[in-house]
Amino acid sequence: MSEQPNRRDFLKTVGTVGASGIAAAVGVEGVEAQARPAASPTASTAAPVSHAYTFLTAPEAAFIEAAVDRLIPADDLTPGGTDCGVAVFIDRQLAGAWGSGDRTYMQGPWQKGVPTQGYQSPLTPAEFFRTGIAAANAYCRKTLQKEFDRLTADEQIKVLQEMEQGRVAFDGISAQEFFNLLLATTMQGFFADPVYGGNRDKVAWKMIGFPGVVAIYSEHIKTYRNKKYDVEPKSIVDLS
Repeated sequence: MSEQPNRRDFLKTVGTVGASGIAAAVGVEGVEAQARPAASPTASTAAPVSHAYTFLTAPEAAFIEAAVDRLIPADDLTPGGTDCGVAVFIDRQLAGAWGSGDRTYMQGPWQKGVPTQGYQSPLTPAEFFRTGIAAANAYCRKTLQKEFDRLTADEQIKVLQEMEQGRVAFDGISAQEFFNLLLATTMQGFFADPVYGGNRDKVAWKMIGFPGVVAIYSEHIKTYRNKKYDVEPKSIVDLS
């Protein structure tokens, strides 16, 4: 992350997230996936969150909303990450089959892998997120005397930079790996079909000129070869 993150820097990272393999399955789980039982919310001074969440407790939701708003800051192209539905997308994924590790090999031995091997942890993605959020808030309380969502925007950016660059030690997991997974799911939520909760009003598709579901425009591919296909994007929901 740069000192002043912008949309161009964010878009540059989109092309590299697939190589990490960390969260390749995110965005393919059904909207009606059954949720895993969430831990009971605990008392917190966190600000009210913007949405009723299935998996995330109030303190966890406050962290996610603040984080995605730093990773996708509001500008003249789109609203911030929370208003684009990214936090909702992450919550649904953590509550569903991906979060519970249904399609992930979860047997040992557990050895540190290389980045090309993707997600390597005895924790399910949901457990990994929950552990990472708790560790990040613990670090913020220890160093800045406030939870992450209570920090200023500049302080939040600095904490995320430290996580990204591996300069923070978390209990139980790698802060850098947590940042990578958080960034990957944030990007996927921003660009996924709106049926999964993110990309609200197709704002990301409109920003990059993506027409949406292939079935809508496949018959026009030859007609519009080397010409701009300027249409309103279509979601899976629009097929029904």
